[in-house]
Amino acid sequence: MLAAALSGGGSGGNQERPVADSATTQTPDDEKSAKDLAAEEAAEAERLAEEDAAAAAQAEADRIAEEQRLADEAAAAEAAAAEAARLGSVAQQNAYRSAVSYLDFTAFSRSGLAGQLEFEGFGTPDAEFAIARLETEGGVDWNAQAAASAASYLEFTSFSRSGLIDQLMFEGYTAEQAEHGVSTTGL
Repeated sequence: MLAAALSGGGSGGNQERPVADSATTQTPDDEKSAKDLAAEEAAEAERLAEEDAAAAAQAEADRIAEEQRLADEAAAAEAAAAEAARLGSVAQQNAYRSAVSYLDFTAFSRSGLAGQLEFEGFGTPDAEFAIARLETEGGVDWNAQAAASAASYLEFTSFSRSGLIDQLMFEGYTAEQAEHGVSTTGL
């Protein structure tokens, strides 16, 4: 009988015990594992979302940096072009240097300086460029030039006020510049 009791049955033979189906019946340990798995999946999804956001932010930063680089290059090219335009061609630069040299030596009216540069062989556009650059950069004051011319004439000969004004206008000064120049001499 002891053998029968140990074999799981009584006198009636083999009795089967119901076995729990692990897929349908969960123990508290199995529930914890499912909760842990859900939490891990949520954490993984959050990590992936953060990686995507970081990648998108980096892509945007790269795009902005590239736009800035291109804008900087364009600005540098524009500045270089503006500087080249300001300086002019080789002929224009030479005309400018000659104009500065002439003005360092003696006084000229605008038209007188242009005529001198053209006499030296510079084309009219190059002479005009040189004079315009002088005017733009503040390298010439035509009233001061008229005053210097008036003083220079009076060093060599006598003039009446109107005669000196006429002489300065003949040299190419405007009426206002000639009046200013003569006024500085005391006439």
